[in-house]
Amino acid sequence: MLIPGAANALAARVAQTAGFDVVMLTGAGLANSFLGAPDIGLTTQTEVAAHLEAMREAVSVPIIVDADTGFGNALNTYRTVRVFERAGADALQLEDQTFPKRCGHFDGKHVIPMDEMVGKIKAACDARQHDTLVLARTDAYAQEGLGRALERANAYHEAGADLLFVEAPLTTEDLARIPRELPAPHMCNMVYGGKTPMHSREALAEMGYAGIIYANAALQASMLAMESVLRHLREQGSLEGAQEMLVSFARRQAHVDCDHYAARERRYSDTSQADGPDSSKSDQRELP
Repeated sequence: MLIPGAANALAARVAQTAGFDVVMLTGAGLANSFLGAPDIGLTTQTEVAAHLEAMREAVSVPIIVDADTGFGNALNTYRTVRVFERAGADALQLEDQTFPKRCGHFDGKHVIPMDEMVGKIKAACDARQHDTLVLARTDAYAQEGLGRALERANAYHEAGADLLFVEAPLTTEDLARIPRELPAPHMCNMVYGGKTPMHSREALAEMGYAGIIYANAALQASMLAMESVLRHLREQGSLEGAQEMLVSFARRQAHVDCDHYAARERRYSDTSQADGPDSSKSDQRELP
């Protein structure tokens, strides 16, 4: 399964419109777009929850939320699961980095003791009140090597994690070894310009990966588009000649479901529809 990252509700709507069956609220994308800052552990639990809630309101597909390190110890992780479930998460990604964490494709990462992370995974599983999935990510490859990363991933799986994610392997050989040497549902992360070699969906499926995350493809594309059109505007003084860089006004409104809000506005301003409770229910069913 291909899983695009979305930094906000608009990106999630675009992904859903494009036909994707699941989206991921990307932590790096949120830090970049919301704070204009790198992914170095600056976002808070409440900030992520607020964006998750907006995304849940905007799309109907399942949402994986990047919960970073759980925002603290096992007790904090327990609360994070409860908060993010209420905000609309269908799955949470938890990683074993020290706090403050860093982007998985940055240098200088450090991980907490394996037993401590096992406790966080158990807390996350205990906290669930719905069929929320726990995606356990380990960043130990960079510091401890693949063997130790696989040992950690196995321990997290035994602790109750539904999905596993060994972040940032450096070679195709190591990428292929992960699902082969540890039979379990595995995710991988394809980052353009990152540390892991890029491969096709078919190649990764053959290796044994259940899901392929493109956490920031949409964000990187949008940044390029903003650079291009704003450079053109600065240099040319208008948008003449840049029309192909822009989504149309009508398409922009479609992405934010403008017709849905217009229909509701008409309903609540049209007193002729207020004939009784049965009429109101009928109108509600007909709205998009």
